[in-house]
Amino acid sequence: MMQVFKFGGASVKDAEAVKNISEILKQHAAMPTIVVVSAMGKITNKLEELVNAYFYKEGNTNTILNDIKSFHIHIIQQLFINPNDAIYGEVENVFTEIAWGLEDELTQNYNFHYDQIVSQGEVLATKIISAYLNTIHLKNTWVDIRGIIQTDNTYREGKVNYELSETLVNTQLLPLFTNTKLVVTQGFIGGTSENYCTTLGREGSDYTAALLAYFTNATHVTIWKDVAGVLNADPKYFKNTKKIDELTYHDAIELTYYGASVIHPKTIKPLQNKNIPLYVKSFIKPSESGTVINNSENRSSITTYIFKVNQLLLSIQPKDFSFIAEENLSAIFSLFNKYNVHANITQNSAISFSVCVDYDVHKITPLIAELQLQFKVLYNTNVELMTVRNYNPDIIKQLTQDKIVIIEQRSRNTLQMVLSQAE
Repeated sequence: MMQVFKFGGASVKDAEAVKNISEILKQHAAMPTIVVVSAMGKITNKLEELVNAYFYKEGNTNTILNDIKSFHIHIIQQLFINPNDAIYGEVENVFTEIAWGLEDELTQNYNFHYDQIVSQGEVLATKIISAYLNTIHLKNTWVDIRGIIQTDNTYREGKVNYELSETLVNTQLLPLFTNTKLVVTQGFIGGTSENYCTTLGREGSDYTAALLAYFTNATHVTIWKDVAGVLNADPKYFKNTKKIDELTYHDAIELTYYGASVIHPKTIKPLQNKNIPLYVKSFIKPSESGTVINNSENRSSITTYIFKVNQLLLSIQPKDFSFIAEENLSAIFSLFNKYNVHANITQNSAISFSVCVDYDVHKITPLIAELQLQFKVLYNTNVELMTVRNYNPDIIKQLTQDKIVIIEQRSRNTLQMVLSQAE
């Protein structure tokens, strides 16, 4: 019997949050438990700033690194009474490793350097949490997941080698449970055969938890969040949200495909393959039931809203005004794959192909430059992508008030709209 818990950045954002998850583990980790942890608070964002300062010279690397270090040291000082505790040295070693990396010449592409630096957020978080749990007599073993979850060299979107990773779980991870009921490890990151770090895609800690559940035949996975469960809308954008008590795997896959941030898109497949239920629960109110995602046949009829801001709408046309044909689309999608850009919605006419994407300037700028070698490229910035499942006309009228609808696509249950603000 095994369970997998995943704690995201919000659940370990400060010392009090770390103490809170220790209470959750005391109450809910009676069986063997793999604890998957993300970087603390918003540290992944700060580490991304550090990568950009190093690679693109956007800021001072020493200043940013010192800020990141101060953040972690402050948490340690609140958790550990002994100022000579070994955790200080362990954390110092991680920061020394980061600093050495920042002194190296740029020899690889941005994605490679991103993974080597950003992956350290999870390493720092798990070292601190594992050490704290041991001080309060929650005996656990810290594991470096980079030696277990093995991927190819697709940096920032590492493709997992299932067979090798499962072998390593069975030979290196599971034997640890003969001496402990708790293993603390990192989400989001993996390793290559050359011992480089990879990441599994932004917010990929959910995926890590699902993989470990799949490899260990866990009874269930619990993702602990700062909300009551899966909500029908993001409370940042919508008032009066509703909790969804139960979702099918099918519903969950659709929600994540359209951009719902509550679960990483790759999470569901390994769980569905072995019929492992996924619980989404509140670390603020851990006794509440939350949401369960399982093999139920009861599809949700609740209206759900998925709102993506900071979108870019590209309109791509052949320079000679010929039809958009299969060879054009093949060339376009090949470039999207090259720059790791995901198409959130697409639409084509006789001579134009439109696609809405997340606006990441470091991906989009070289993509547009290479597209322009073959095509005429127009684009709209600051557009929004709205997806509504189980919609009705009144909802659509309300959502589009004071908006310009640039693209609209409807199916029986789902409506997607690319919107801009009315002048």
